Amino acid sequence: MPAVTTAKIPSLGRSTGMRIFWYRVLFGLAVMAFWEYSADRLISSFWVSSPSRIGRYLLEVILDGSIFDHLQITLVETLIGYVVGASVGVATGFLLARIETVAMVLDPYIIAFYGIPRIALAPLFIIWFGIGMLSKVILVITVVFFLTFFNTYSGVKGVDPELKNILRVMGAREYQIMMKITVPSTVPWIMAGLKISVPYALVGAVVGEFIAASKGLGYLIQYNSNLFNTTGAMAGIIILAVIVVVGNEIINRVENYILRWRPREKPEPTEEERPELF
Repeated sequence: MPAVTTAKIPSLGRSTGMRIFWYRVLFGLAVMAFWEYSADRLISSFWVSSPSRIGRYLLEVILDGSIFDHLQITLVETLIGYVVGASVGVATGFLLARIETVAMVLDPYIIAFYGIPRIALAPLFIIWFGIGMLSKVILVITVVFFLTFFNTYSGVKGVDPELKNILRVMGAREYQIMMKITVPSTVPWIMAGLKISVPYALVGAVVGEFIAASKGLGYLIQYNSNLFNTTGAMAGIIILAVIVVVGNEIINRVENYILRWRPREKPEPTEEERPELF
């Protein structure tokens, strides 16, 4: 079964982290300044709007409160689908990794269903479960389930069998082996799957709202696009981007807390710090 992983990023010191933060802020401000300058100079604002117009639009919808209904619907759909899909995906990954025969039997069916584009399933879910929140939640579940399942399955299968054999020789039971070796070794894989699932969960909810909905950020973007209101559509997209960044930061903090036992990688020494050999 395929595995989805993310590269391990070394831990940064406080000073380095702050410097990276300000680099990010400056880069974002530079992009916004160039975008503002380009609007109606290099390209018509009809196509891309501008940060100032989007800012005014966001201020208006925040002050009149109309944005919060759409935001709440999308967040609830995403959160419920994410939690349920991740929970079932992790549990199924552990289960099938331990029952190899069942995993081999189900492998082609899992791959076949995973290969179906979710946008092809969305209209069917609308027909089966209606245009309400349930159809979007189920769509999100199907997206998140596979990402967490494949990562968990690969993580469990990748545990060093020698470590398990050592504990068995020492008289450990299977439950103890699971808690002392399998789970800690699999946690980084699970966290990678959870991190990757954040934007895809939001995409699943928005795609469902594109097809049939009366509220939600996806509906708002679609509605403004149909009216050729680029400013409103771009504002909705920016809100989605902010949600993804916040969600990813939450997962990062949870990962750092859970894996606080893991030794940090030391940065490479500078030329001044390298010892003299002669």
